[in-house]
Amino acid sequence: MFKRCLPWFLSLTCILVAQTALAEDGYDMWLRYPAVSDTRLLKQYRAQVKHIVSETDSPILRAATAELQLGLSGLLDTDIPLAKQLARKGSVVIGTPQGSPLIASLKLDDRLAELGPEGYLIEQTRVKARDALVIAANTDVGVLYGVFDLLRQMQTHQKLNDLAISSAPRVQHRVVNHWDNLNRLVERGYAGLSLWEWGSLPEYKNPRYTDYARINASLGINGTVINNVNADPRILSDQFLKKAAVLADMFRPYGIKLYLSINYDSPRAFGDLDSADPLDPRVQAWWKARTEKIYSYIPDFGGYLVKADSEGQPGPQGYGRNHAEGANMLADALKPYGGVVFWRAFVYNADIEDRFRGAYDEFTPLDGKFRENVILQVKNGPIDFQPREPFSPLFGNLPNTNTMIEFQVTQEYFGFDKHLAYQGPLFTESLNTDTHAKGPGSTIGKILEGKVFNYSRTGMAAVINPGTDRNWTGHPFVQSSWYAFGRLAWDYTVTAEAIADEWLRMTFTNNEKFIAPALAIMMQSREAGVNYRSPLGLTHLYAQGHHYGPAPWHDKSGRADWTATYYHRASKDGIGFDRTASGSNAVAQYHPAVRNIYADIDKVPEDLLLWFHHVSWDHKMESGQTLWEELVRKYYAGVEQVREMQREWDALEGLIDPQRFAQVKALLEIQERDAVRWRDSCVLYFQSLSGKPIPAGLEQPAHDLEHYKALERTHYVPEPWHPASSSRALK
Repeated sequence: MFKRCLPWFLSLTCILVAQTALAEDGYDMWLRYPAVSDTRLLKQYRAQVKHIVSETDSPILRAATAELQLGLSGLLDTDIPLAKQLARKGSVVIGTPQGSPLIASLKLDDRLAELGPEGYLIEQTRVKARDALVIAANTDVGVLYGVFDLLRQMQTHQKLNDLAISSAPRVQHRVVNHWDNLNRLVERGYAGLSLWEWGSLPEYKNPRYTDYARINASLGINGTVINNVNADPRILSDQFLKKAAVLADMFRPYGIKLYLSINYDSPRAFGDLDSADPLDPRVQAWWKARTEKIYSYIPDFGGYLVKADSEGQPGPQGYGRNHAEGANMLADALKPYGGVVFWRAFVYNADIEDRFRGAYDEFTPLDGKFRENVILQVKNGPIDFQPREPFSPLFGNLPNTNTMIEFQVTQEYFGFDKHLAYQGPLFTESLNTDTHAKGPGSTIGKILEGKVFNYSRTGMAAVINPGTDRNWTGHPFVQSSWYAFGRLAWDYTVTAEAIADEWLRMTFTNNEKFIAPALAIMMQSREAGVNYRSPLGLTHLYAQGHHYGPAPWHDKSGRADWTATYYHRASKDGIGFDRTASGSNAVAQYHPAVRNIYADIDKVPEDLLLWFHHVSWDHKMESGQTLWEELVRKYYAGVEQVREMQREWDALEGLIDPQRFAQVKALLEIQERDAVRWRDSCVLYFQSLSGKPIPAGLEQPAHDLEHYKALERTHYVPEPWHPASSSRALK
């Protein structure tokens, strides 16, 4: 926990409102800075780090220096003073060649030039004939990122001897998205109300806003979209721009730009025009004037995130225009100020045969028609953040259009704040997938980095949806997915396991007796969630609206692709969605090397089988079992994985603080209960169609199918608002 406040940097004082008197509660996330428990290592650190030298003053460097002093003082359990001059030994020198004569004397310009505006160097070296630890960068924000990296090294008990780190982000825009409404309810949010206290802004500047910025900056995140993609037009009013400007001011010292989601019909919603047609000069003038107004409040405003012509949201198609024409109008308004448009590719018209095909069919004909400052924001899979999806075929098929990926940290489809489901393996599974767009090695990560196509803008985004819960995320382990996204957005080559190891050490303890079993829990948690929900390529078996519990029988909704039966297509003869040439032919959207695998029932990975094929219940699997037997055993395996997670967690009692231990223990009990309900609901439902028996020796469901169907209506954890309950389209 944070142990001391820095009166000269008041925005940090309330990280921790008398926090020394409180138990561990998760508020500090991975920025706890407890004293190093290894006495030998602590002695080494104290010999190597005695004071901080920063020769320049700027808002970002003040934030960096304050963080470094806070972190080092906590980790070393002693005051670490600031200085303007080099000491005989133990100096930590931070700065840029332009602002620090000491850094300039090291002649690092050539090495720093390779790292760009946000990269940094950390190394033990000689400065003016004295041993020192140096953090150098081309810009102040690079120094800030280097500070957080040094603290991470020390938090995870890495030795500083001969330290030499050279790091730079692989993508430019590393952005978190919030689905926060102006009434402070959070769509798909499970951790309390929105962080943004609109009623007390701009007058009251909650110190939590600074802590939020610190958390993101520690990962290298450099942008935040603060409001829901189902946007309320009022966010562009003077009333809310004044409030948003305060948030931007508080984020700026941490290198974070503020972005806004917009409603495409805003010119009409404000009553200024009778149209939002992007080719109408009046509409173009309206957006140019509104954009100018935003920059008058927020000079470094990042730009717009747009959900258009999707799930009832208005867009250019309502005026006979396409996505490129709609995005380009906004891009032109932003261009004089350096702003960008993140245009979401989450579209699926009701009249298409297969929702899987929607985004590809709409956007690939427009490749090359978007402005340079537009980036298409594409979900990792073709449907909607499912526990396992094949990659979106848009990746690798937009060579002339800047493309970024959108992940989900908030657990809309992974049990809200009740289930432990570390998303690192899902993220890396996506990023490491080979699209074969330009032959082998054309991974999604390399596409996003601009190494496969010559993208001028690169990025990654994640929907995080933290809230006013003390620990930000509800379930303590949802923090790990936020952490994983940030680390992978900086460097997608880091493994999910390495990231989980870091997070555990920084968030809980470096005790190896805790780390190994906790790491095992995290690394199996995503697969467990797949197994007890939707194994072998099943998808979207959720109760509609809230997406918490199972409802594989759901067959009536406002449209076919909002039902479960649309996706699994189970019947007496088999199960699965035929997306080969004999079905929707969605496999044709992939490059041949991938298409030939997905289209072949004998080659497609079994964990994607039912995504692409309608398969007989008696089909022989690699295990030698029938599809029915394999499917049932996967459901049972998922439950057993959760039970194993429970046993492993119970054995960790006493190794971490009792408050967080007890919370996770209780949540695992809920998760085991829910996993059984998922298993029994799905197995009994599919059994009612297949007519097959549950294999001998397996635990029998406690109730009949009708019992579980009734639970859909009576036992779920609702959220305050979801898009299935209302439309925000302007009439």
